[in-house]
Amino acid sequence: MAGTAHADAAASFDPLRPKLMRVAYRMLGSVADAEDVLQEAFIRWMGADRSEVREPEAFLRRTVTRLCLDQLKSARHQRETYVGPWLPDPVVEEEEAEDVTLPLMLALERLSPLERAAFLLHDVFGLEFEEVAATIGREPAACRQLAARARGHVREARPRFQVERQHGVALAEAFFAASRSGDMKALASMLAADVSAYTDGGGKRPAVLKPIVGFDAVMKAHERLAVLFKHRGSKLVRAGFINGLPGFVTLEADGELQTTALDIEDGKIAAIYVVRNPDKLKHLH
Repeated sequence: MAGTAHADAAASFDPLRPKLMRVAYRMLGSVADAEDVLQEAFIRWMGADRSEVREPEAFLRRTVTRLCLDQLKSARHQRETYVGPWLPDPVVEEEEAEDVTLPLMLALERLSPLERAAFLLHDVFGLEFEEVAATIGREPAACRQLAARARGHVREARPRFQVERQHGVALAEAFFAASRSGDMKALASMLAADVSAYTDGGGKRPAVLKPIVGFDAVMKAHERLAVLFKHRGSKLVRAGFINGLPGFVTLEADGELQTTALDIEDGKIAAIYVVRNPDKLKHLH
């Protein structure tokens, strides 16, 4: 009986898993935490009277969102004590994301959990405010206000234009080649005047503990890195899109993976996001 109940629950849950994972990951910024939430949601789905649920997708989305809201309460404290810049777990995709890119996910970190939920459910996933209200346990009017406040905070982080896929990947590959070979002239031609760089090592691997801001500072940092790359090596695993931005995955000299994502504006690299924390890269292996 237990096996039959599990199979029955899985038959209705598994087709919805990708959608539920998108909600959980965009709420939490962590692949592992999102997977934990989906596991808990499945356990609750198994225990529910599924014959009484008219819309499984809505029921499960509410369950996942509420579990994420609970998770965010502890996550906020974890972010405050995090070593160095915090970046969301890198998700490698074939195409650029149209809804939530890495800069937007960082902007979402400044929102309250309820603002984040209202914005994602309405502005990103297209739910009516009545459904948002039912999901987060607030009145529709309150959800409109939450989404409006969130919109004001993240407006600048919304993607203003799409980077053409082939051009984005070509720029990422050129950046990899120039940064690893020490071709500073080529690298300089790619960077915006106000470029910034963020490295998330989480205290687990060597990383700069503060953002590097400005063309000169970023160039100096890459001059030092080029010397290390020359002696230790850095192998390109694949190029593609990381959290909606052109980038690449590399295998570094310590045997660990690393991701680099590039925010491109007006054909120049405006920001560089590097994830080195091995806890955030496990799912890529």
